[in-house]
Amino acid sequence: MSKWQSIQRQSFLESTARQRAQGLVDDGSFAELVGPLERFVSPHLPELGEAVEFDDGVVTGIGLLGKHPAVVISQEGRFIGGAVGEVGGAKMVGALKLAEQIHARLRKDNPAEAEARRPIVLISFETGGVRLHEANAGLLAHAEIMDQLQNLRGKLPVVAVVGSKIGCFGGMGFVAAATDVVVMSEFSRIGLTGPEVIEQEMGRAQFDASDRALVFRTTGGKHKYIMGDCNFLVEDSVAAFRRQIQEIVGFSMEKIESLRRIGSRSKVDYQMKIVDFAVGVAPKDSTDMWRAVGNEDPQKITDASYDLFMAIAKRLDPAA
Repeated sequence: MSKWQSIQRQSFLESTARQRAQGLVDDGSFAELVGPLERFVSPHLPELGEAVEFDDGVVTGIGLLGKHPAVVISQEGRFIGGAVGEVGGAKMVGALKLAEQIHARLRKDNPAEAEARRPIVLISFETGGVRLHEANAGLLAHAEIMDQLQNLRGKLPVVAVVGSKIGCFGGMGFVAAATDVVVMSEFSRIGLTGPEVIEQEMGRAQFDASDRALVFRTTGGKHKYIMGDCNFLVEDSVAAFRRQIQEIVGFSMEKIESLRRIGSRSKVDYQMKIVDFAVGVAPKDSTDMWRAVGNEDPQKITDASYDLFMAIAKRLDPAA
């Protein structure tokens, strides 16, 4: 069994950023850009007496999905919780710019093949948001990433892949929401403020961060899928995420645009409709929302296996 085949069988949750980057694209096609040997490290961490990582906790590279070039960004939560600083942020922005350049080059050099070989961007999020050690640089990186996502909109799909231990929180929660498509597993989480921060600021009575079931009911993949914040829910394996991405890469850009959650007046109106709906429900727990959208036994879907959940769970209906 090859290394790539072994990665396919791994839990996405347990995989490193580099394994995820290699496993999401075709066997042997991944080429890392600005890797550890380049030693582009944070200039700020040594000044604060902190250890550095030679890739600054972000793996970037390019591979293939069939005929489609795939630009990959993968964050490593084992280094400062995947927090974004100056170097890691610059690598992410550079990768997004590379995707735009590849798209432009294909359209110029071979317009007849441009659509059939349209690039795709994969961002594997594992982050708590801004790196507090270099907050201003990290905040600027978030803004630059969001700006570049707008430059890519309508040209090529940008897919948020969220399936790692830390999940996707803080400013990167905004970034994930601004991508075209979100793919999660039930073991992943997306949010703006992390559970520990909510408990710290509001008190345990308001939100108990040690209550794992509560945390996942509120920010986890099942909840995000039911509420429409996640487009696709997959099993916890690298192969399962890869299969879903292989399907997405074949979608038309019209279909990709329809999967977005924000970015137009109609989508803002829809989000406001959800807010009004939630106010009417007045939920005390996310399960109240699950019941309101048609899941009569929320506990059953909470405990359900992936296959059973996908078979019985009802989602928020945009037309309702």
